Amino acid sequence: MQNFKFITHENKDAYFNLASEEYLLKQTDGFYVYLWINSPSVIVGINQNTAQEVNLNYTQNEGIKVVRRLTGGGAVYHDNGNLCYTVIAPYNAQENAYEKFTAPVIKYLNSIGVNAEFSGRNDITVDGKKISGNAQTVYGNRIMHHGTLLFSSDMEKLSLALNPSKLKVESKGIKSVRARVVNISDCLNQKITMSQFKKGLENEFLKTCERYTFSDSDVEKITALVKEKYSTYEWNIGRSPKGINKFEFKFPFGIFSLTFDLEKGLIQNATITGDFFEKQPVKSLSQKLNGKKFLKEQLKEVFASVSDFIVGADGEQIIDKIFND
Repeated sequence: MQNFKFITHENKDAYFNLASEEYLLKQTDGFYVYLWINSPSVIVGINQNTAQEVNLNYTQNEGIKVVRRLTGGGAVYHDNGNLCYTVIAPYNAQENAYEKFTAPVIKYLNSIGVNAEFSGRNDITVDGKKISGNAQTVYGNRIMHHGTLLFSSDMEKLSLALNPSKLKVESKGIKSVRARVVNISDCLNQKITMSQFKKGLENEFLKTCERYTFSDSDVEKITALVKEKYSTYEWNIGRSPKGINKFEFKFPFGIFSLTFDLEKGLIQNATITGDFFEKQPVKSLSQKLNGKKFLKEQLKEVFASVSDFIVGADGEQIIDKIFND
């Protein structure tokens, strides 16, 4: 990786780090290796339906950011025990870029006693268990490759964040494949810290790269991308492909069914049906949902008046079922 610049820093904001990748790829002409860590966050693929892939109630309650990336593939959980790396390089359609860009990582893992190998289309595994998922996108004559390295991630939170509500979805979005995963720290004979692990990989890349630090101008442009794109509902949830969403529950007041489309992140064609008794046409309540974002607070506003339409219905119960089941 001659003439590559190596970047790392202590900023763990997922919005900033994902925006940094796009900035380096699209607004510079250099080639980079970028090593970074996010605070707890869920990173979804560019073609995914966020509502389907992520337990949004859990992430909102826990303060876990949900951020859409530029590359395809499935949703992944990041935290302080997950090391991320990005390579931005000249694009060569004739080579296997996945094997090329994972090679230095595998070499380093092998050097510390981890029996890692490239597996399938885009993974690094140890004894058949996944420790790293990788994805790529091409922009002009450059390719961006990035990957995760599960070092000591919280597997319980990973499972909770990527376990969506009982939402039945038929969509054109790409579904995540639930793979067996393992932490790298569990594969080591001699224990090391995350800081030591990161430093070791950093030294591996610095054998062929020169160190670079974001300039004030870089940070200003990245921060603008955060504000305009990476921190917005429109990008992270609203960009999800159109999907037909269905919830159905049995309450004391009867069976309650809600279906709707999500178009550009907004509820459309909402329909409420069931065997409950109406006080007034429930169609009027359904129509109040149209144009709302699929967020707990916005739906709570609508269902606050559900008892005016359905005998014995409780808006809080309905919201709890939609977002917690």
